[in-house]
Amino acid sequence: MQAIGQAPKRALEFGIYRDGDNNLDASQAATLDQAVAVSKANSAVEFTIEDTSAQNSPALRTRRYAVSDGVIHDVADRAPDNMASPHNLAEFVRRTLDRAQASGAQQTWIELSDHGAGDGGGLAADSRHSIMSIDSMADAIAQGVAAHARAHPEDASRKIDGVLANQCLMSSLAFGDELSHAGVHFLAASPETMLSPGTPTTVADAVARHVDDSQKMARSVVDTVMDARYTSFAGPYAPAAAFSVLDLAPTKWAELENDVRALNDRIGAATQREAPAIREDARAIAGMVRFPEATSDMPWKADRPALTLYDTLAQDGRLNVGLREAAREAAKAVAATVLAHRESDDFAPFHGADYSDAIGPTVHFPADAAQFDPWSPNVSETHNRFFASTDGDRLHRIAS
Repeated sequence: MQAIGQAPKRALEFGIYRDGDNNLDASQAATLDQAVAVSKANSAVEFTIEDTSAQNSPALRTRRYAVSDGVIHDVADRAPDNMASPHNLAEFVRRTLDRAQASGAQQTWIELSDHGAGDGGGLAADSRHSIMSIDSMADAIAQGVAAHARAHPEDASRKIDGVLANQCLMSSLAFGDELSHAGVHFLAASPETMLSPGTPTTVADAVARHVDDSQKMARSVVDTVMDARYTSFAGPYAPAAAFSVLDLAPTKWAELENDVRALNDRIGAATQREAPAIREDARAIAGMVRFPEATSDMPWKADRPALTLYDTLAQDGRLNVGLREAAREAAKAVAATVLAHRESDDFAPFHGADYSDAIGPTVHFPADAAQFDPWSPNVSETHNRFFASTDGDRLHRIAS
């Protein structure tokens, strides 16, 4: 029996870090209303929220508050924070973990809500003209975890269990790898652009109901996102064409790094006869941003579904046995990280675009020199730990 005055033990502390310093402010704000409804329906979920928005004031303001049992409380209103600042994200992580300890939460997840740019980063604060790289996001999470542990050594084992990316294009090998190194256990994200408001906050309910079973949790999260429908003047629409939950276990990602590096090294040693075949295989796997309005020079055209790409290389008889075997091992390593996924073979909002091959995360795999870093010099898809540690520069061998 719970003692008088004792705080209830929650299954989940769910932090929402929402950057409304952009054109999605109004539409994405709907997810905060969903948080109130979720907490009212399921008392096992508590929310810690940082919302920078102009929705309820003439100009941008940052509002920090908590939501539990359908009630908004501990509200603090302040001048707008820079949501693209790693320091600010680290402080948010610390506060979320502090509240998780106070509520006795079994797991702690955070949602990063904003525009996303795949391996180029995300959390772009328009008024600050800044964007956070994927390695900075992961480092900020690790710093927030460390700050909580320093302040509360009795709770030093508490970590960020999962990251939900309510952002476009964030299901990638590079982002998953960064988060794995930061100690995060799960990444829930889409490999493709999403439609605002994006991931429904009901995913928190899905996580809370399955904190003891990661497979059921992943399946429930993916189904919650893929079954969601929003309404517009054109009729109902789904938020995502594809969505996955990835297992970020360090052992799996260490093996994945080794296997992708071995493949890239083989590609770097490919013969002049084999290089065009590898390039042809890559171009046969459509990159992301598959809607008709997308221009051919968009950087994400080189972000290809990793599992499908590696399987294609493994089956190409024009390539040497060693390269095909390396591709097969890389595909197996990617598949081992995918706990659950769903994809659409006819995504109506994108004019029926086919995502049936978008199984799990993407990999930045340029098929020509222009696709290596079209963002440069301000934003990079190759200046990250994963691209460097897997010898991504070897791909120059087949890019022409």
